[in-house]
Amino acid sequence: MPHTLNWFEIPVTDFARAKAFYETVLGISIAPMAMGPTMMGMLSTDPTAVGGAIVQDEGGAPSQTGTMVYLNGGDDLAPMLARVVPAGGAVVVPKTEIGNDFGFFAHFVDTEGNKVGLHSMG
Repeated sequence: MPHTLNWFEIPVTDFARAKAFYETVLGISIAPMAMGPTMMGMLSTDPTAVGGAIVQDEGGAPSQTGTMVYLNGGDDLAPMLARVVPAGGAVVVPKTEIGNDFGFFAHFVDTEGNKVGLHSMG
């Protein structure tokens, strides 16, 4: 098994607001995709990478507790983290060194109320 994680979904209540937030923070373009009553926005379209999406549906509820997803912060998560507050989110843990050559992490709360992590080696 090459990856333990196969797919993740970040629940959102306002798809347009969440789409704008994640596009700004991640520096990507997210194409909306309707799947029945569910609206999805893929965060990666690379078929060789672990995939995930922002998802608006009746069963999803944003949360700051429970399982936490860490998004790839690239070579240095600082530029992404710097875009969180201007995009409408909040930084709750600044860029912090993990130690033992495991890189750095940070936590933020998105516009929907989800606590999400970033990780980078630099």
